[in-house]
Amino acid sequence: MTATQVKIRPQTPVEMGRKAKPTDGAPKPAPASLKAPQSNKDANKTQRKSKPRKPCTTAQTVEFLDIKDLRVSKLNMRHGQDDPDIADIYPSILASGVNQSLLVRKEGKSYGVIAGRRRLFALRRKAEQTGQTVTAPCIVMASGDTVAAREASLLENVARLPATELEQFAAFKALSESGETAAGIAVTFGLTELRVKRVLALANVHPEILVLYESDELGRESLRHMTMATQAQQTTWLELWHGPEYAPQNGYLKEWLTSGTPISTKAALFPIEDYDGHIVTDLFGEQGYFQDGDLFWKHQNLAIAKLIEALKADGWKTVTLLERGSYFERYEHGQRDKHAGGKVYIQVGHDGSVETYEGWLPKGDIKKIDRILGTGEAADGTAKAATTKPEMSGPLAEYVRLHRHSVARATLLDHSGVALRLAVTHILVGSDRWTCEPPKTTSRKESTTESVAASKGAQRIAAERQAVFELLGLTEPQTYYGEPKRLASEEFATIFGSLLAQDDATVMRVLTVAMSLTLSTDETLVEAVAITLQPDMATFWEPDDAFFDILRDKRVINAMLKDIGGKRFADGLISETGTKQKTALRNRLNPNVVGKDVATPDWRPRWMQTVPTHYLDRATCPSAEAAAGVAKPLKSPTKIAKATSSKGGKTAA
Repeated sequence: MTATQVKIRPQTPVEMGRKAKPTDGAPKPAPASLKAPQSNKDANKTQRKSKPRKPCTTAQTVEFLDIKDLRVSKLNMRHGQDDPDIADIYPSILASGVNQSLLVRKEGKSYGVIAGRRRLFALRRKAEQTGQTVTAPCIVMASGDTVAAREASLLENVARLPATELEQFAAFKALSESGETAAGIAVTFGLTELRVKRVLALANVHPEILVLYESDELGRESLRHMTMATQAQQTTWLELWHGPEYAPQNGYLKEWLTSGTPISTKAALFPIEDYDGHIVTDLFGEQGYFQDGDLFWKHQNLAIAKLIEALKADGWKTVTLLERGSYFERYEHGQRDKHAGGKVYIQVGHDGSVETYEGWLPKGDIKKIDRILGTGEAADGTAKAATTKPEMSGPLAEYVRLHRHSVARATLLDHSGVALRLAVTHILVGSDRWTCEPPKTTSRKESTTESVAASKGAQRIAAERQAVFELLGLTEPQTYYGEPKRLASEEFATIFGSLLAQDDATVMRVLTVAMSLTLSTDETLVEAVAITLQPDMATFWEPDDAFFDILRDKRVINAMLKDIGGKRFADGLISETGTKQKTALRNRLNPNVVGKDVATPDWRPRWMQTVPTHYLDRATCPSAEAAAGVAKPLKSPTKIAKATSSKGGKTAA
């Protein structure tokens, strides 16, 4: 079983974890309980109260053991918990194996891992991926000392302190000076290459500044910003630190290093290679900044001047450059193309950003132009002649409008096809009588919002909407604040005219998509549709991470365990934590974990059945209560058959 055996002296618990750095150089006085007793009588009392445990003196051995013979010991403080996250150590273990021995002891026919649980899981994954026999260096401790084993596990998981940035820097720097690349160091330590480069960037920081950070006089954010500073800037900053003036720190330090507002290289309109100044790289923000703001604006202004010339050459008569820092107020302007007098506005931010707004006019100017031209254009596209007196008075125009409305409604009764197309147009863009907005499908929990957006149902809806919009030439409205208030951005007449050119089957398809997009999230409406259409929930939804994260009530979890595995299965986990019970529930869904004969991948909780039911109390289960309320009036086989037998019959146009 063992390839090598080496006799070593027993490790003390303190040697198994890294010692913490003392906070004070002076030795601390011994606790009162450890001081010498004042008399033999006191000594006898002390002995009777607490007999010190004798340290284990049995010699330990280092053995290379097959991981098949290793199990997580019940004395390991992490025993019974979920599988650990090994993403940070697995790349290194996959490449070069385990460099730190596992602490184990003989337990029956196998060995129990006292310390090194994550390394064991990483080695198991390596064995699964490579198909090779994997061994691990193990320190085999005496099997009789249970207390020592518990202490060792505690020190492994609690007492060991994580390496500081400066300690990492010392280790990475030594490897770098020996010829190792940042990518190689990243693989060795199971880190990203960017993380290694960030730590190595501390080589550019003045030693005295590193001392200030190590002594907690300078914060981590300030230290990171110092990696962008030149040696001259660091020297100047140290002079401020030791002098009477304020030495900037944190966000103020970043502004000080970049001569005011930080200007990212992403803001440049000109080629970066034309900039002859110094660019500092912020490894922690993953972008560069111009150190000399005045030099940047010299180049940026030349690029803006070329942009203005190009826009005028393209036919824009007026190009307005706003004052730096001013915002283009979109709500005070209306859109007009270049042939209708539209202008171009260029917005320049203090951060160097440049945004161009083409084809806009102040609303006041638009009103003046429309008034001069006689309220816009005629139906044939020509400008209306200016008039001094309107053809109709207000009351006369209202009289004509209302009578024409009455005639239109009466005639519409004989043309169901036109009525259908009008209804679809109303749903898509609304009117003063219709308001059909897409419902909000966001949640207070970001994970729920992401889960819904990534679901199979949402993907199918998005694909069908895209197909229908492309068929009719529609575009989604652009929104700047809040949710969109309509489904399409085109005018009413444009969409109505497009639908008149389509056959009934196509119009019904558009109607179905529009209804789907505007269906309310209210439980009563949703359950009415579900009872009518009998959807296959398992096709569109399966329990995901977001579901299990917010599933907390152990009473419900126990009921779910009974549903998926039976009463005996649920009772066997009744005293376990909710986390472990949910893990067991998820395992039963995965054939790769429990086997095909045991797994039930098609299981869905009662809430997500075709007709939802409750686990504990229907009154506190909104979906189940809503389904029960609409079931009676809707459960008519004749009604449902008529509604679902046809996807849209012929109607008179």
